[in-house]
Amino acid sequence: MISFREFRLNRQLLDAVADLGYEQATAIQQKAIPAILGGQDVLGVSQTGTGKTAAYLLPLLRILNYAQGNDARALIIVPTRELSIQVGNTIRDLSKYTDLRYAVVFGGQGAKDQIAAIKKGIDILVASPGRYLDLYLEGHIQAKKIKYLVLDEAERLMDKSFIGQFHRILETMPQKRQNLLFSATMSDLVRKIAADFLDFPIEIHIQPEVKTAETVSQAWYSLPNMRAKLNLLMELLKDEAGMKKVIVFCKTKAIASSLGKYLQRLYGEENVLVIHGNKTQQTRINSMLRFRNDEVRLLVTTDLAARGLDIPDVTHVVNFDTPVIYEDYVHRIGRTGRAFKTGVSLTFVNMADRYHLEQIEKLIRQKIPQVKVPRNVEIPETPYEEQQEMLREIDRQKRKENPEFKGAFHDKKEVKGRTMPKSKGRR
Repeated sequence: MISFREFRLNRQLLDAVADLGYEQATAIQQKAIPAILGGQDVLGVSQTGTGKTAAYLLPLLRILNYAQGNDARALIIVPTRELSIQVGNTIRDLSKYTDLRYAVVFGGQGAKDQIAAIKKGIDILVASPGRYLDLYLEGHIQAKKIKYLVLDEAERLMDKSFIGQFHRILETMPQKRQNLLFSATMSDLVRKIAADFLDFPIEIHIQPEVKTAETVSQAWYSLPNMRAKLNLLMELLKDEAGMKKVIVFCKTKAIASSLGKYLQRLYGEENVLVIHGNKTQQTRINSMLRFRNDEVRLLVTTDLAARGLDIPDVTHVVNFDTPVIYEDYVHRIGRTGRAFKTGVSLTFVNMADRYHLEQIEKLIRQKIPQVKVPRNVEIPETPYEEQQEMLREIDRQKRKENPEFKGAFHDKKEVKGRTMPKSKGRR
């Protein structure tokens, strides 16, 4: 283990790090900080919750050193509004003994206050791609002084909508600059953008990019239907002492909303928060702040909150629905077991989810142990429509593996003016 004192950080930064209770640098910090201080481009890949934000912020703050001029010298591009706020809060905490200035800009709310913050003079700008381009084109952002460009959570920035924005952002930048790219996973798109964006970078890979945090204990339950999932969740939540701070992940906004309302009726609206894409930006920000500050025990959400958010002391992550985007499993459970603390991840699996569970285990290269459902949890009979939907999903999975597979729900053909299935299907 390496102490932060072994890096070329000034007293102001070391005091701020000490105030946060950090004594030893994480693996990504040990390798990234000296490389960035040395002026090299860096491609950093490390699992979620390993300190990537501080890995680039500490050397940037050391290099920038003190307030200078009115225009930003460092630009940090992040994929979401929530992550923008988190990075801004980390800058606040690490730079509190310096006179360095920063602003955070993102979409989803009015830009008036964000523009005012920029006009006061800044050294660092944290921005979502769309809001950066809007303010730049309107003349509120001057990019000619930017010497350091960071892409944080790069794998989330690499969707089709961002690729065009990314190249437009690069066109606004001075050619001579230091580039830093950090990601939890190394996809083909991230490799491509790194090749276009970085100049002879040092590549830092900390453990396999899909390995889950060692501080998180994982398990799964076999449950036949939604009602059984709900009954088990109610039983687990009786352990208030153990499950002090819980995130429940759902696969859709509709499920998150329905489950959240049920829990609010049971525990009170003041004790359960629900966030998803249909919530206003200010509602999502306020909910995250309340959950972060331990004002609320339960947070029900979609994968909107799965990546990049540093929420301290989350004891449990419950995957009410097994994720079908398998990398999201890594990011979901990474919300607990952070900063060397331990956490628990529990996944609810129905018969159609078994396929996805197997794919997740292949991705993380480990078996997730199954836990028996407690005997006092009622397991009701599965409703017909829910059963049929799971059977359809199993058929889709089998056809994905074998295009020749014919199941109960395959296409039908015309026979003498009427439709008949191509095969007998399930009985």
